[in-house]
Amino acid sequence: MTSARTPVADVCLILEGTYPYVAGGVSTWTHDLIRGSKDKTFHIVSLLAKDEPRTVRYEVPPNVTGISHIFIQDLPKGRRFMFGAEKLMRELEPVLMRVHRRGGLAEVARLLKILEPHKAKIGRTQLLDSPAAWRQLVRMYRRTLKGSSFLHYFWTWRALIGGLYSVLLSDLPLCRVYHAVSTGYAGLWGARAALETGRPLLLTEHGIYTNERRVEIAMADWLFEVGSSGLTVESGEKGLKDLWVDSFLTYSRACYEAATGIITLFEGNQRLQMADGADRSKMWVIPNGVDVERFSKVKRDPGPRPPTVALIGRVVPIKDVKTFIRAADILRRSVPDVKCLMIGPYEEDPVYYEECRQMVEGLGLGSTFEFTGRKKLDEVLGQIDVNVLTSISEGQPLVVLEAGATGVPTVATNVGSCSELIYGREDESPRLGPGGEVTGLSNPRATAAAIRRLLTDQDWFDRCANAIRERCKTYYDQRSVEQAYGDLYSQLAEQDDMTPEIPEPPAEPEKEAV
Repeated sequence: MTSARTPVADVCLILEGTYPYVAGGVSTWTHDLIRGSKDKTFHIVSLLAKDEPRTVRYEVPPNVTGISHIFIQDLPKGRRFMFGAEKLMRELEPVLMRVHRRGGLAEVARLLKILEPHKAKIGRTQLLDSPAAWRQLVRMYRRTLKGSSFLHYFWTWRALIGGLYSVLLSDLPLCRVYHAVSTGYAGLWGARAALETGRPLLLTEHGIYTNERRVEIAMADWLFEVGSSGLTVESGEKGLKDLWVDSFLTYSRACYEAATGIITLFEGNQRLQMADGADRSKMWVIPNGVDVERFSKVKRDPGPRPPTVALIGRVVPIKDVKTFIRAADILRRSVPDVKCLMIGPYEEDPVYYEECRQMVEGLGLGSTFEFTGRKKLDEVLGQIDVNVLTSISEGQPLVVLEAGATGVPTVATNVGSCSELIYGREDESPRLGPGGEVTGLSNPRATAAAIRRLLTDQDWFDRCANAIRERCKTYYDQRSVEQAYGDLYSQLAEQDDMTPEIPEPPAEPEKEAV
């Protein structure tokens, strides 16, 4: 049995495209969680887009026993010829169809069962490149999207199926507890781990993965659909973008169904998780925390210096840096000496960074706006007067808490838990007051007005700075978060092996003649 093998670590952290190769956000949370759980050993499973040179952005703690890499679309080659290939592809086909139609754990379990006898010999050659795979692709096209471009469907099919198989056929280290730090491919791998090992699975969602993918897919110019400017909801017909969204919903639902506990950072996220199929009885709230003691020691720089605002994060579309740039253009008209800093890495999306850079140049913001690249927060927070967040999607952004513990108010869009962080939770007692201001999405004028008030009204600034500092100290200290996860890990590690309950799959639709 799998459980007879020696576990390689107490906890397997399953991460998609983050720690230890991308700085900030979820990566910082992960690093702090590992460092704060010195009595536990960790193995990291890192799911990455491609196998290419990587730079480690963190000093990996000594209680990390190893890092496994899984490259999406990277399959073993497998045998060139295999007896029964046509039968295998026919058996896989109805399950893959349900994966593309918002399936769940039952589909993942069925795929694993079908693939298990063939794992030693199956790979890209048979699953993607064989005549049997071609015939499967054509049949699926005719049954789902025969009205769309076959060429576009072909590449979508290969990307979706290749990503799915790369996760299901990758190596799986045995650990006492599995902890996925998102759904998506990480959640899919976690669901597979729970099924194959019988060990408990935890899920922590900082932002709701399916919502973020919906935004990215809707905006994607690499997914072209004739006559469609977005998801084809009104027509009632499915398009290629729906195929992507429904597949990621399947992975999320599989993770929700396999998980022992579903953790999010604030109650607002739970409504979205339940809408995607999460069981309310499994759900817990554990907010993000920061090292309040560390950040409270940052000394404010009294100047002389220009009034300074900063967006601290990655230069990627989901952070909506362009709204910050437009706000800077509006703000300088009333605060002429203002300095606006974009602090964070810009290598992740070079095309978007170049668009932002050209916007700064086109608006003549050379003396106002600066892309600084990465900076140590301890060194820059003391020189910042207002923290800005213009994201179109967030969970519970650490940067609001890090700035807040230093006494820096935030102007943020109304996403994730930003309103809760800035205005306080419903159960906050006594009420501490606002720690900044919340604005609407993609509203540079409102963003600029909120920043201007903080920069020009000293009494308002002081009230907000004091409120956010006290809120961080009272509700968001990292030590309480580490204790909560440490207790969970210890409790789950002692559980006996138990295969997750697998829901019954829906009845098969009648097959169309092809």
